[in-house]
Amino acid sequence: MSLQFIGVDPESGQTGSPTVWVDEENADIVAQSYTADEVTRAECVEKNAPGHDKRIPDHETVIRIPAHMVPMLREACDAAERRAAAL
Repeated sequence: MSLQFIGVDPESGQTGSPTVWVDEENADIVAQSYTADEVTRAECVEKNAPGHDKRIPDHETVIRIPAHMVPMLREACDAAERRAAAL
């Protein structure tokens, strides 16, 4: 696996910083961010897609990405799209 660094939350200091990368092998977006609290997780389960299980699978989680990082997510989406086209 080879990750292309996109950006890190400049407001989070030097530890535990939300970060975004693009996997250069499969063009997936990889994100590190804050674990969602139980209230948020419960609402995600409640408002899940129709017909889907009302649970968060053990191999998945819910994270929160700060709104001020939206430009980094857009950049990651663009980079992932370019990478996928090159595969």
